[in-house]
Amino acid sequence: MPAPSILDYRPRSTLVAPAHPVPRAKYPVIDFHGHPRDLLGSADALAGLGRSLDSLNIRLMVAANNMSGENLKRAVAAVSASPVMRDRVRVLAGIDFRNVGPGWAEKAIVQLEADVAAGAVGVGEISKSFGLTITKADGSRLRIDDPALDPIWNACARLRLPVFIHTADPQEFWQPIDYTNERWLELALFPGRRYPPERFPAFEQLMTERDNLLRRNPRTTFVIAHMGWHANDLGRLGKLMAELPNVHTEVGAVLYDIARQPRVAHDFFVRFQDRILFGKDSFQPEEYPYYWRVFETRDDYFDYYRGYHAFWKLYGINLPDAVLKKVYYSNALRITARLPQTGWPR
Repeated sequence: MPAPSILDYRPRSTLVAPAHPVPRAKYPVIDFHGHPRDLLGSADALAGLGRSLDSLNIRLMVAANNMSGENLKRAVAAVSASPVMRDRVRVLAGIDFRNVGPGWAEKAIVQLEADVAAGAVGVGEISKSFGLTITKADGSRLRIDDPALDPIWNACARLRLPVFIHTADPQEFWQPIDYTNERWLELALFPGRRYPPERFPAFEQLMTERDNLLRRNPRTTFVIAHMGWHANDLGRLGKLMAELPNVHTEVGAVLYDIARQPRVAHDFFVRFQDRILFGKDSFQPEEYPYYWRVFETRDDYFDYYRGYHAFWKLYGINLPDAVLKKVYYSNALRITARLPQTGWPR
């Protein structure tokens, strides 16, 4: 018979091993990387969101939709008007980085202060277009470490706002689409996710600019999204976090890398237990239990929820309860003073 394609080959595992699905998290969770789509737009949609969160033991979602101005006010008003959700959702403020030039910083700070007064609890998610495609008033690419942005980072420190920043994408998206590329299937299915070198800055250029930003603003608390796209190289991420105590990270959309190295990942989470936040990214309620199972069990060799991200299996990293509590909620509470602080487990 002819050899199957990578899409067709789906062998049934013969491994018989204990399985411990975890439909609800062991402790209440703050999802710091929430994208509730259009679920903040009406009382009914918010109520539906609440039912989904309840089923997963997510007590609070931080909407990281880069909202500002009237959009932010509408979202905050909708949440505040909901008797059941007013303490279940909080919103991050967006910053418009387009056309940075003379006078930009002063206007951006005024808008940020207005958004905080309207109810924002932090800044973000600053999107990956920052560094990749956004241009300054003079038409040049806006570097992530551009000194013209220093006043806004200083304002975030003054206002005690954590800055949630997404830089770049998986490093393989910059590599040729060939049969040695670990993300070949995803890039074959979604070729627009690749970054050709003639059109975009290199991955390492973006990492250098991001790290320069983090170093130059030690008073500002940063949360680098997706484990900084270094979940496949926890030694590199650990070196960065050991150097820069103002840097935190979150786990959204990189579970496939965390859970293929259970011993190394366990030790990393224990070492940096005060600096890692739970976040999921896209809101698909059926996908959260995979995170709980990875974090809370010692299970071996189970499926990931999205085949084109990872063709390998997952393993539980079995975090201690004290670490789970920090990752699930207490780290987010500590760095985000405007979140509801009462009623959480000790």
